[in-house]
Amino acid sequence: MPPKPRNFDYGYLDLFNYFWSMKGKVIVSSFLTNLFSFGRASAVTVFPFIFVRNKVMSKDEHLINHERIHLVQALELLVLPFYLLYCVEFLIRFVYYRNVEDAYLNISFEREAYAQQSDLYYLRTRKIWNFRRYY
Repeated sequence: MPPKPRNFDYGYLDLFNYFWSMKGKVIVSSFLTNLFSFGRASAVTVFPFIFVRNKVMSKDEHLINHERIHLVQALELLVLPFYLLYCVEFLIRFVYYRNVEDAYLNISFEREAYAQQSDLYYLRTRKIWNFRRYY
């Protein structure tokens, strides 16, 4: 008689898969959106939350997909390094472009998110660290 298969404990792998498939908690708050985006954005991701200005924007699939792409980017870089790299890249781009909006739009994380926000299946097929293609 063959031995019974053991119940395998996936441990960290289960936890990783849980976070990897997470969609973030969408919170409608004009105040927090303004606070975290310095009054410039319709939505902002502060892992693991997505803050949006109003209920109408919380239903915008492309906007939410854009922010979910940022959630995955943050998770890939273990959250804190994502925000550090985001700020460093923004500063470098700001020195280069001398314009806040141009600097923001040329951050690799934003370029990926804007390029793919309309593809609602993108996160299912996205390769790890794909933001590097947008440098």
